[in-house]
Amino acid sequence: MKTFHCQYCGHPVFFENVTCLRCESALAFLPDRMNMAAIEPVPKQDGLWRPRTRARRRNSTSHYRMCHNHDTWQSCNFAVPAADANPLCASCRLTRILPDLSLPENQQRWYRIEVAKRRLFYSLAKLGLLSPTPADGEPDGPVFEFMADVPGQSVMTGHCNGVITLNVAEADDEERVRRRVALHEPYRTLLGHFRHESGHYYWDRLVADSGRQESYREIFGDETQDYGAALQAYYANGGAADWRDRSVSVYATAHPWEDWAETWAHYLHMVDLLETAASYNTHISLRDDEEAEEVTNPFETGMPNFETLVEQWVPVTLLVNSLNRSLGQEDAYPFALSVGALTKLRYVHDLIRDVKANGMHKPVAGNESACVQETAV
Repeated sequence: MKTFHCQYCGHPVFFENVTCLRCESALAFLPDRMNMAAIEPVPKQDGLWRPRTRARRRNSTSHYRMCHNHDTWQSCNFAVPAADANPLCASCRLTRILPDLSLPENQQRWYRIEVAKRRLFYSLAKLGLLSPTPADGEPDGPVFEFMADVPGQSVMTGHCNGVITLNVAEADDEERVRRRVALHEPYRTLLGHFRHESGHYYWDRLVADSGRQESYREIFGDETQDYGAALQAYYANGGAADWRDRSVSVYATAHPWEDWAETWAHYLHMVDLLETAASYNTHISLRDDEEAEEVTNPFETGMPNFETLVEQWVPVTLLVNSLNRSLGQEDAYPFALSVGALTKLRYVHDLIRDVKANGMHKPVAGNESACVQETAV
């Protein structure tokens, strides 16, 4: 994600900030502008805010309320346009079930989860996959349920019929690392979970609803094979030995739906990291005799061609891993993309470019939903 700047003093601010550290202006993310902004109370309008600038005339008619979850729980920094009757921001209104917030540990878990979900929201909105300003106070995008285990009943993270369920234990670093090690995963984060599960949601929207199953099966395989049996076989026997030749991860070989979701998540990793690199004016070159090339922001260039993304992606990830190693940390990007994996990433890229150009297609009736439940450990 790009870095932002306080419109009042110009100081860099970040997506999660609520106060500018230099000028102490209140900050909020304005979904209708897809930007962080310094804000100030509107005189004689209790509860309303407006962008704060140094301009002499402050007659902006853009007024906002803070999200209900900001005022009640201090867990959100999104604003709501004053004309929107929904008390929740465009991101928070997507969540319909919360864990028991009377438990302090669940409050902290929920906060971390919503931070990751808002980053997903930003990427999906930038790609034209959901509206940051849905009409009539309605939500747009997947529905989320954040739930905790109870005695005798474990919560399974997964997706079905537009609903993404997440076990809030994933917000605990210790538990998440335990599961990553137990499942022999090189990478496991909250944001990664959201990106993966959103892939199942958008399989419904971009593949099934659009009647693209044939082209999808040519690349990913036949998703009509029994999902439960395929997942059991994966956990019993491990992934395919040649997974590196055709997928972004070994888990992607469990079932064509998981191959798609892993590829989708990886694509979101790509565009987000490249936007971050571009916002820092990063220039890259892998050879001493090559002139360094500026990284392109994929969200501000009308979706660049896939070759450009890959050409910049590889050296940027090498840079990120090298920086991590300099600090004694493990590689932040523990992957290597084969020709087979790149073919699948290109397919995702082309579908998203189509959405950007033409919008979502009308659903085709009678298609199967990607209902999945990841195995708990």
